[in-house]
Amino acid sequence: MKLPLSAFVPEASRLALGCMGLGGPAEESPIAETHVAQAQAALEAAREIGITLFDHADIYRRGNAERVFGELFRRRPSLRDGIVLQTKCGIRFADAAGPGRYDCSREHLLAAVDASLARLQTDRIDILLLHRPDPLMEPDEVAEAFSRLRASGKVRHFGVSNLRAGALRWLQQALAAPLVANQLEMSLLAHDWLDHDTCFNDTQGAGGLDWSDTLQHCMAAGIQLQAWGPLAKGWLSGALPDDAGAAVRATAALVGEIAQRHAVARESIVLAWLLRHPACIQPVIGTKQAERIRACGAATRVALSREEWFALHVSARGRPLP
Repeated sequence: MKLPLSAFVPEASRLALGCMGLGGPAEESPIAETHVAQAQAALEAAREIGITLFDHADIYRRGNAERVFGELFRRRPSLRDGIVLQTKCGIRFADAAGPGRYDCSREHLLAAVDASLARLQTDRIDILLLHRPDPLMEPDEVAEAFSRLRASGKVRHFGVSNLRAGALRWLQQALAAPLVANQLEMSLLAHDWLDHDTCFNDTQGAGGLDWSDTLQHCMAAGIQLQAWGPLAKGWLSGALPDDAGAAVRATAALVGEIAQRHAVARESIVLAWLLRHPACIQPVIGTKQAERIRACGAATRVALSREEWFALHVSARGRPLP
């Protein structure tokens, strides 16, 4: 199944690595050699399983996720050419000027990209995503910022994160170039996006976020759906919390059974469930542990049957389909 993103970035891999856990503690502090080694190990494990797309954001580890990647590029400049580099901006932490807030103003977008380029020690970002919908966003301002960033060669392509169909249409009408990606929370345990399409006469389908026609809009428009949190915090592949509910426990057990049947790690089954959907979802794996990254490698080779896919879905719902 061909990624919609490949029409714009042919070198993009089926899976992506989310780098939010790299760079050490979440508070501001200098990166240490141990953090560089951890990032190097994660990158190498990702490349071993064919990952070329690495997902960042300017706020991850207060900028240190980008800084530690930049250190890898500094030490080995040729590394940059084999990587699809994606980052996000638009979230601002509380500071002297105001509370934690969203900011997709022209000035902030331009400044945020320059800051990310400096931390990443590179001259270009392949894909820039707006991290969260800004209620004060003016599409014409975003369009001007995008145009300037593209003309300068600083950013190749643009996308969004956490936007639903209406906001996507509203923003796209102002832009000269197509939005190429939309990153949403999607997993076996975060399935509002699925239930709103198939369970509209069911209380679970009516609850949670209203996804409306977001899935179909992205599919029809050729916008790559990227899944953040696709491993569901590891709950289904070995990190089950003590207070997990019955549906989560049952689903974790079923994931284990299916993984044994296919002779793969449980992480690969959790991801294969997303990959089986015809939207051609691109999971963004969030783990920083090299062994868990490698455990995801068989996901693209697992062919879940329709019965296995629905068994997992119904189990995660905790009730039969309507």
